[in-house]
Formats: sequence, structure tokens, C-alpha cells
Amino acid sequence: MPSSRADFKAVLLFFALTYAVTWASFFGAATLSTQSWFVSPLLYVGTFAPSFVALGLTARETGLPGIRTLLRRVVDFHASWRWFVFAVGYIATLKLLTAVTYRLATASWPAFGTTPLVVIPFAILISTPVQAGEEIGWRGYALPRLAERFGFPRASLLLGLLWGAWHLPLFFIPGHPNHGQPLLFFVLGSTGLSVAMTWLYMNTRGSVGFAMLMHSAVNQTMGIVPTRLASPGNPLAIANVSPIMWLFIALLWSMAAYFLLRMRRRQTSVGAMSPITAAIQE
Repeated sequence: MPSSRADFKAVLLFFALTYAVTWASFFGAATLSTQSWFVSPLLYVGTFAPSFVALGLTARETGLPGIRTLLRRVVDFHASWRWFVFAVGYIATLKLLTAVTYRLATASWPAFGTTPLVVIPFAILISTPVQAGEEIGWRGYALPRLAERFGFPRASLLLGLLWGAWHLPLFFIPGHPNHGQPLLFFVLGSTGLSVAMTWLYMNTRGSVGFAMLMHSAVNQTMGIVPTRLASPGNPLAIANVSPIMWLFIALLWSMAAYFLLRMRRRQTSVGAMSPITAAIQE
């Protein structure tokens, strides 16, 4: 098993390479006309960079056996049915709670999304394999190494901040869904979501497959109660964050605080982390 110090150096290299490849690709796309055919390939390269880098570093560190171990976690869905429900329904539930809370506070309902609910499960299913492009890197490679160094609670927060900031160039690419959206709101949301995904990860013995499923569900259910701005603004302006956005963030972080407390209690119990660590770094 690699030492904690070696793991931390490896994860620093992972983030350096991932940011370099992604930001070069994304900022390159931002400089091009939206009509250029180079834009889509650059966006795909940037999006899949976390996993490409993770696989490359794993091959360098532990060779083919290490890659096999990592990829086995991508197809590992051996967990209780309740974690499937958690992965698929977490953000949808928080969005509906946001709507109800908004109604109680203002006596009016917020706008709801127009995507037919019957379409969402199929969209989640189709999108889940695509999330391997990020999750092999974030939850497959980076999270266990950060957790070895900092513990799962702090690792989840640090990963969330880095994950959110990694998207920064997309907020300046015309035509992209994140263009002109409030960056602060996005990073706060990503960090709160990272905590929930780490809780899922801990309860599914380091499954990357469950992380992919939840990532897909987040993407497909976020629009149930839209919080995006109708028209792009200044991504760096705090004033752009609407009351419905802040309400959703408040609920997301209320749950994150609960998960952080549970993680801390579990981590301090005797031997609670060893099965997960062993499964990840065998």
C-alpha cells in the first residue's frame, strides 16, 4: 500500500495535470467562435481530463493491476437499494423541499422545469456511463488519497472546492449552460454536493459507479426547480444570486453539515475506515 505522503504528492500532481489539460481546453474553446467545429472536441477533452489523468497516473504507480482495481470500482453496484434511492433522489428531493419552503415563505410557487418527469429516469440511465469521464478522477483517484491525508470530512470539502473551481472557464464560454451564471453559487453548491457524494461513497465501499449514478442524477434533476439565471450576467457578481438560489444552497448545506457530523463520528470509531481503505488500495 502506498504511503500517505506518496499518495498526497500523487494527488497534487493529479490536480495540477487535470487543471492544466482542462483549462487549456476550456479556455481554448472560449477563444473560438461558437460556430467553430473545434469547440466541441476541446470541451470533451477538458471534461474527460480528470479520468484520463487518473488512469495515466495509476498506470505509472501500479501498472495494469492498479488500473483493473480502479475500473472494477466503476462497475461496482453492490450495495443496499436505499443507496440507489439516495443517489437518484437526493437533489430532486432537495429541489422539491426548496419549492415548498419558498411557497411557505412567500405564498407563491417558484418556477418549475418543463422537462417531463417521465423522461428523467431514462436521461439518468443514459448519462451515467458518461460521468466516468469525471468520476474516475474525482471519486476514483483523488478522494481516497485526500481522505488518507485529511480524513473524509475535510477531504470532501477540499475536493468540492477544487471540483467547483475546475469548471471556471465554462462560465465564460458563450452558449454553454454555465455561461454568465453565478460562480460563487456554483462552487458553494459543488462543495455541498461533494459532501453528500462522499457520504454515498463511504456507504458503498468506495464505489465509483454510485458516484457516477449520483452525478448523472444531479445533472438531470437540477432543473426540476430551476435556479439558473434566465439571462447570463457577470459570473463573479454576488448580486446575481437570487433568493431561490440561496434557499437551495441553505438546504444543501444543512444536509452537508449532517453528513459531515456523521462522517466524523464514523471516522473516530475503531476500524471504521479500514474496510473502505483496504477495498480502494488493495
